[in-house]
Amino acid sequence: MQGPTPPLPLPTDQLQFAMPPMYDSPDDERRHRKERLAGALRIFGRLGFEDGVSGHITARDPEYSDCFWVNPFGMPFKHVTVSDLVMANQDGQVVEGRYHVNQAAFTVHAQVHAARPDVVAVAHCHSVHGRALSALGDLLDPISQESCAFYEDHALYDTYSGVAVDTEEGRRIAGALGTHKALVLRNHGLLTVGDSVDAAAWWFLSMERSSQVQLTAQAAGRPVLIDHKQAVATREQLGGDLVAWINYQPLWQDISRSEPDLLS
Repeated sequence: MQGPTPPLPLPTDQLQFAMPPMYDSPDDERRHRKERLAGALRIFGRLGFEDGVSGHITARDPEYSDCFWVNPFGMPFKHVTVSDLVMANQDGQVVEGRYHVNQAAFTVHAQVHAARPDVVAVAHCHSVHGRALSALGDLLDPISQESCAFYEDHALYDTYSGVAVDTEEGRRIAGALGTHKALVLRNHGLLTVGDSVDAAAWWFLSMERSSQVQLTAQAAGRPVLIDHKQAVATREQLGGDLVAWINYQPLWQDISRSEPDLLS
């Protein structure tokens, strides 16, 4: 006896799939970037990426391209709201907001933004596994699908000269980053960039986890490398900012739904 006819597949145009939003006004886009920035800071706080007052995520203002939104100096990541965010100019001077900014960290971010007009957001925190990898002066090896996203698309800043407080140091770091999406700062930590806050935040999260995987694998034995051809092919599939944005959306949905006060 023949069973019931199975339902027909739905047309794909009736299925929801989130893509990066487009905005008609700078005000709307500014609000969006600030919301995503506050959300990313809270996620980083949940994951323990902040260390005292160290760590920043910056987002370029959509109207004033040489000004950047950033977390307030000394405020816990997990407490940041949209209204707490500060906008500073290229010289680190606050032009909107109620708080100071960390001048040492902002110097680096400002120079990266200046060197990379394609970059909307820059993320740098003193995460544990990123610092451990940086202490070895190593890059990520292609030993997992996730680490292949960084294959030949990240670099090493192979020096340490103390806390970065001057413009020239920021320029050297920006020069070492070049056109890549990420940088290992030797004896310091990780830095990532993206064409959205979501992408920059995702790359930092993924790079930190890839660092953890590499250190764990090296401690257990000798990791098997993915060959060059397959590593490049995987990077081409997974290494774009759009893919990073898509990967980040579950994290955004979680933080914005569970902590809606971040939008205030």
